[in-house]
Amino acid sequence: MAPFKRHAYDAEFKLKAVGHAVEYGNRAAAREFNINESMVRKWRKQEDDLRQVKKTKQSFRGNKARWPQLEDKLEQWVVEQRAASRSVSTVTIRMKATALARDMTIDEFRGGPSWCFRFMKRRNLSIRTRTTVSQQLPKDYQEKLVTFRAYCKNKITEKKIRPEHITNMDEVPLTFDIPVNRTVEKTGTSTVSVRTTGNEKSSFTVVLACQANGQKLPPMIIFKRKTLPKENFPAGVVIKASPKGWMDEEKMSEWLREIYVKRPGGFFHTAPSLLIYDSMRAHITDAVKKQVKQTNSELAVIPGGLTKELQPLDIGVNRAFKARLRAAWEQWMTEGEHTFTKTGRQRRATYATICQWIVDAWADISVSTVVKAFTKAGIISELPGNSSDTDSDNDEREPGRLDAVVAQLFNSDTEEEEFEGFVDGE
Repeated sequence: MAPFKRHAYDAEFKLKAVGHAVEYGNRAAAREFNINESMVRKWRKQEDDLRQVKKTKQSFRGNKARWPQLEDKLEQWVVEQRAASRSVSTVTIRMKATALARDMTIDEFRGGPSWCFRFMKRRNLSIRTRTTVSQQLPKDYQEKLVTFRAYCKNKITEKKIRPEHITNMDEVPLTFDIPVNRTVEKTGTSTVSVRTTGNEKSSFTVVLACQANGQKLPPMIIFKRKTLPKENFPAGVVIKASPKGWMDEEKMSEWLREIYVKRPGGFFHTAPSLLIYDSMRAHITDAVKKQVKQTNSELAVIPGGLTKELQPLDIGVNRAFKARLRAAWEQWMTEGEHTFTKTGRQRRATYATICQWIVDAWADISVSTVVKAFTKAGIISELPGNSSDTDSDNDEREPGRLDAVVAQLFNSDTEEEEFEGFVDGE
């Protein structure tokens, strides 16, 4: 008797047979596809699994779950955590699984690394690189969105504030090195390194501000120093030094005097204005609010946790700005002139060079990008002449991202407390 030759069928073929069986019956499907009727019955039981795998998968090999109920509960927990944008690691999965096993009185469960990866494979889970750092939205965030936008529009209408007098300000934390987390490399390379000057954790702050008509105010840079660097800085930027390298009440007051008041049409305070920023503590001190009032400006403070929805700079400008800044750093690393220490370590870019990158990157942000950001935030309606713009700044993708510690700084809200700064009577 000749040996029986086994055939392997992929998931796509099996699903076709199942579909035919559903319509015409198991026997008809077996005749149509020249297979055994028992195979059709088996595939019909596997239909849900077949629809979740690749079309080219031919069989379900591997150990089945020993504790399927535990894994069902664990998968549901992972889904719930990710729905809330919480990070989930293999360690936390193993800890949660151990706790579930204890609650279910499963004494023989160990929950080791091998089991964890088998569980992830069975449940179609994988380790992914983070694409965004998200904020936790307040429970009543929809109501707060409506209230804030209504407040801004009422002030704009009541005071007859023109777009060129609607300003949004935000701080952007940056580092002297901006390496990418991923790079192109030969397949199979065991070690993948990315060269830097060793200053990827040395930070400073750039204060950006723009107006609803697309106008951009000069950036202010706060370096983490006690004194100002003695270098020749480019025009169009304001340089400050602070021991913490971050915005405080003093630097906020200086920003108002040296940049906000000197904006076009702002020096004599003749035109009513609207200033929008987040609820960072340095923004909302009594002295700062008093100084803002003296400039004939209404203050709109974005509630905590909602900057990604209401702050134009966060919505559509900062990303494009940082992408251009990273491109300048990468070009300098590959083509720029470098100096080295006696030990052969490459020195970072000078303060003046970094300032020039910032000036160029900020100048490269188009008017339409800024206007679209204000429109998307719901602060203004679309301005005439911008409806047909196809500017791509807002769609630009960063070549890479900072490490997790530094990336956390890109959240604009730095306070845990919420501040209803847009309510009348402040």
